[in-house]
Amino acid sequence: MPLLYEGKAKRVYSTDRADEVRVEFTDAATAFNGQKRAEIEMKGVVNAAVSARLFQWLGEHSIETHFVEQLDDRNLLVERLNMVALEVVVRNWVAGSLNQRTGIPEGTPMDDPVVEFYYKNDALGDPLLNDDHIRLLGLASADLVARLRQEGLRVNQVLKPFFLQRNLVLVDFKLEFGWNSAGLLKLGDEISPDTCRIWDQTSGERLDKDRFRRDLGRVEDAYQEILRRVMN
Repeated sequence: MPLLYEGKAKRVYSTDRADEVRVEFTDAATAFNGQKRAEIEMKGVVNAAVSARLFQWLGEHSIETHFVEQLDDRNLLVERLNMVALEVVVRNWVAGSLNQRTGIPEGTPMDDPVVEFYYKNDALGDPLLNDDHIRLLGLASADLVARLRQEGLRVNQVLKPFFLQRNLVLVDFKLEFGWNSAGLLKLGDEISPDTCRIWDQTSGERLDKDRFRRDLGRVEDAYQEILRRVMN
């Protein structure tokens, strides 16, 4: 079927149903807004399987997602969504840009999660926005922003214990939402080591895309370890 969209690490194809698309996960890896690129062996297989497992888990806990079924080791069938142009980032521990912006040491746990919004715009580098910026750009109403925040926190409440049961810490993660053909807001995109920071609870070892961003090595091993634990 025709290719509808090709992103940094996924391809989206039409299907014989207007309200469903096929998402193919590739081994391509990018960082720093596409400035760093590489291929990570079997990354697409890991991200497809982990995303499917986590979407299923969220669905079992009354969170609406676009997931329909996993077609094969790299392809998911999902509902077609009209995406909101905002990334919702939920942070449980200080890491990455939050450390850089606040000076709080990386690895500091927070009593309450921090929710941030980023503008999905590659040309601008996906900048951090506050509520006034979102209003100025006309990206979402105040009610929708409040709902996205609430949904992000709900996902966090479901995923944190899931990972802790597997001796993993969910440091932070990115979510994307969109509207389906019936006008329902649903969680879309993916949930994987590409979109989450996940650390081993005992050792603190990073088991996510930061291994690629920071040239820490053993990227493939880290992704496979996440797959092994998530599927158990």
